[in-house]
Amino acid sequence: MFSTAFLDIPALAGASGTVRLPGSKSISNRVLLLAALASGTTTVHDLLDSDDTRVMLDALRALGCGIDAAGSTLRITGIGGQLKPGGPMLPLFLGNAGTAMRPLTAALSLLGGEFELSGVPRMHERPIGDLVDALTQLGCRIDYLGNPGYPPLRIRPVDHGALVLDAPIRVRGDVSSQFLTALLLALPLAARKDIVIEVVGELISKPYIEITLNLLARFGIAVQREGWERFTIPAGSRYSSPGDIHVEADASSASYFIALGAIATGASGQDSIRIEGVGADSIQGDIRFIEAARQMGAQVDSGPNWLDVRRGAWPLKAIDLDANHIPDAAMTLAVMALYADGPSTLRNIASWRVKETDRIDAMANELRKLGATVDSGPDFIRVHPLERPGWQAASIRTYDDHRVAMCFSLAAFNPAGLPVRILEPHCVAKTFPDYFETLFSVAQTPEVPVICIDGPTASGKGTLAAEVARLLGYHYLDSGSLYRVTGLAMRRAGLSAEPQHEAQIAALAAALPLHFTEGKVLLAGEDVSDEIRTEAAGMDASRVSTLPAVRAALLALQQRFRQLPGLVADGRDMGTVIFPDAALKVFLTASAAQRAERRHKQLISKGISTTLDSLRSDLEARDARDSSRSVAPLKPAQDARHLDNSQLSIEQSIDQVLNWWQEKQPFKPA
Repeated sequence: MFSTAFLDIPALAGASGTVRLPGSKSISNRVLLLAALASGTTTVHDLLDSDDTRVMLDALRALGCGIDAAGSTLRITGIGGQLKPGGPMLPLFLGNAGTAMRPLTAALSLLGGEFELSGVPRMHERPIGDLVDALTQLGCRIDYLGNPGYPPLRIRPVDHGALVLDAPIRVRGDVSSQFLTALLLALPLAARKDIVIEVVGELISKPYIEITLNLLARFGIAVQREGWERFTIPAGSRYSSPGDIHVEADASSASYFIALGAIATGASGQDSIRIEGVGADSIQGDIRFIEAARQMGAQVDSGPNWLDVRRGAWPLKAIDLDANHIPDAAMTLAVMALYADGPSTLRNIASWRVKETDRIDAMANELRKLGATVDSGPDFIRVHPLERPGWQAASIRTYDDHRVAMCFSLAAFNPAGLPVRILEPHCVAKTFPDYFETLFSVAQTPEVPVICIDGPTASGKGTLAAEVARLLGYHYLDSGSLYRVTGLAMRRAGLSAEPQHEAQIAALAAALPLHFTEGKVLLAGEDVSDEIRTEAAGMDASRVSTLPAVRAALLALQQRFRQLPGLVADGRDMGTVIFPDAALKVFLTASAAQRAERRHKQLISKGISTTLDSLRSDLEARDARDSSRSVAPLKPAQDARHLDNSQLSIEQSIDQVLNWWQEKQPFKPA
């Protein structure tokens, strides 16, 4: 997951390959609550690991559920519909997870304990009054701790014998289907007689209720339904564990890759996006996004638990769609509309306004930043397509809304070849933490951006490059480590950096089982980070780097580090030999005296005895050798920016490089 302040997505030209989707948020949190309320132990397979499910799991642990996790599989020992009596008031923080706040409000109101439910500020702006009204009709005791109709809430215990079960419980259906889902999930706790729920107004997002009814049946609750207006929970209903249950991949998340297949041309050898984990027979309503994508021209094939999508009509066909049945996935259509042959209208989407943010306003605002003409109203949005000259590079504000972030990544396929900046990309953790990594695994771009930072030994280029890479969310290449590891492998093989051993050393270099992770250098799984940082290892690295066959062997390896979304590479010839087309080249220098002092402090801190004079002499000798070697001598690229950091802190050096990088970007302030 990208935890950077922003993520720059280069202009993308095509996409093909296979993606595996995470589990459905809607199914995951329903299953977790049902497993917690049931008797027995439920093994849940392929559970989504996200902010929302972690919030729910934390709450269930606090209630006393036994939870044993092993990867994406959980064993949940339920409480059998009863809390241990006499517990203290329990505060539960539920973040911005509506799929936790609404069902838990209903369930906890009937479990008999005392609770306070709160969340992030946006959660305190999301309405819950209709659900609370329905529960208080029943006799539940719920107080607002802030603005009436909204969280935070105080829930007090109630005797089930005092509940009013004779009259139907009425709940509005035109604000959020989560209110009805919450009642359906919780009311079996009180079903000493038939409990009837009547929906007031038109029920929105009906497919989500179908998910709820399907899962209730898996846990032994057979709800009787009369149309979409009346639901009956039979007397004596009891939750029972199904034993094992598998969570489908998230159909809402599939929408981004269905759209990707419809928009992007494929690479040679494969011209489609294959999506694994969900098929057209999914129980999730958002799978009907396929119908809308086909209306716009996508070619979609499906089988058991998979979809295959490729571009059909181009430009896409404009649509006019009642999107009430796919409220989350429909957001993706708003970005697809930019590539259509006329204006597209999405109707009956008033529920967008009470989601993680006001999604109608959010989508309209950010689409306009891209250059689009957008009309919107209380329950609709109309998006006009963009021709190539009209596209603008934009910094997309995400409003802490995962779906806004994911939708707008698709704008990187614009015909103008412009990048897109996604602010606060970490918000995708709510449902799809690895979304951007998954996108980059199948997307192609004509040019992955590269920043090269070259310079002499001990100039600080490694520290600078690693931090710049971290702040940008880019990959990092420490080319010096490659040569140092090659030198180590040479020594372990009993070889020396002489011409007669050149071919053998090159063969070792070409096959290095090398991996960089969390600041460590792993050779065949062994952490060799310290071993390759000695002065002797540095001398070996300098010697093997003069061997042409070794350099050729490592050239392809270094270039493979050039992956989306970008790369920061440090070394001695990154800008002159390895990445001569890099967008930014920096040549970092410092005086030999200053570099010797830095290296002296570094070695002393590791307990290695040395002197300043000897270090300075070694550095000057290495500079002379590196600058005069016949193969890729140390020198700045002609178009490199020079940065002397003799008197600069690392923070100042980082700021300077980032400022130079920002000067090259086309984005306006958000």
